[in-house]
Amino acid sequence: MLEINNLSAFYGNIEALRAVDLWVRAGRITTIIGANGAGKTTLLRAISGLVPTRYGEIRYVGTNIANLEPHRIVRMGISHVPEGRQVFSTMTVEENLYLGAYLRSGRRRSRQVEEDMEFVCRLFPALEARLGQVAGTLSGGEQQMLAIGRALMARPRLLLLDEPSMGLAPMVIRDIFSCLKRLNQEGLTILLVEQDAMIALSISDYAYVMRAGKIRLEGEASELLGREEIIHLYLGEEEAIGG
Repeated sequence: MLEINNLSAFYGNIEALRAVDLWVRAGRITTIIGANGAGKTTLLRAISGLVPTRYGEIRYVGTNIANLEPHRIVRMGISHVPEGRQVFSTMTVEENLYLGAYLRSGRRRSRQVEEDMEFVCRLFPALEARLGQVAGTLSGGEQQMLAIGRALMARPRLLLLDEPSMGLAPMVIRDIFSCLKRLNQEGLTILLVEQDAMIALSISDYAYVMRAGKIRLEGEASELLGREEIIHLYLGEEEAIGG
């Protein structure tokens, strides 16, 4: 579904992504793990059009989407749940969810939007009870659910998730990752960026380890779980940039 070839991106003169090659198969959960500054966030932002790339290709279902406008990428079927959730804090939960469907219009699609709203509420019952509540007053876990729900309202084929466990209690993390597994079982392809290597690998099919803007290791997630190299790469001292 997604194939990245020799991708490089810069912040000024600083190379944040260095000849990255990555492949996401349809119907699978693929995870990217690595320490802070490894380039994980930059890679997701490049895929979704938020960071310009200088070299290489990002091919989504056969089309090179590198440097396309973000709204065009969303329309093609890619939704991005950003690091830090970034909900619209002064708007209600319901308004945030409807914003996720802003590219969908017409009577038929309006019916679909209502169906999707019902689906999100079934997936995250805590949101259904708070539809009229201002998003900024939600707990961190509820805001993460809202951010995921908002992305789902675009009916993506590929969901990009950036650090969904960040700042959350262990029980909330388990609930959210259980929902991600359920979404994948229902056919959604997921590319997950996560610092918690163990929980990410436990739900994923394939994994990449990033360090200093490069892919350093890759393989089936179940195999990487037991490999000592992950610890050295994941907790390495090499200086890195780019998120």
